[in-house]
Amino acid sequence: MNQKTRNILFMASSIAVIIGAAMPLFMLKLPWVPYLYAVGAAGMAVCRLTFRYKGKNFRLKRLFHIETFSSLFLVASSYFMFRNDPDWVMLLTVAAALQLYTAILIPRVAKKENEK
Repeated sequence: MNQKTRNILFMASSIAVIIGAAMPLFMLKLPWVPYLYAVGAAGMAVCRLTFRYKGKNFRLKRLFHIETFSSLFLVASSYFMFRNDPDWVMLLTVAAALQLYTAILIPRVAKKENEK
């Protein structure tokens, strides 16, 4: 999968996850919302799993692995959403926190690596 396709899939999947997560939180219990969320989570996981960091920086490798695990937490939260288990919110929160952490640190570490 090339980078442009991966970016488009990731953006569409992110929008699906946001819409799928927001609707139950605003008390809109529609039957198709878990499917939208699950498709978005699966798309994000596919994007993360098909990208491999090929550099030698151990910290960047670790950050990309954390990103992958956060996407897998989204897939797990979609499972709990289908079961009507409220724990899906906890997994979504953990995944969002991990993705926020990596979104901040990956550009910083990559910038420091390029300056060397």
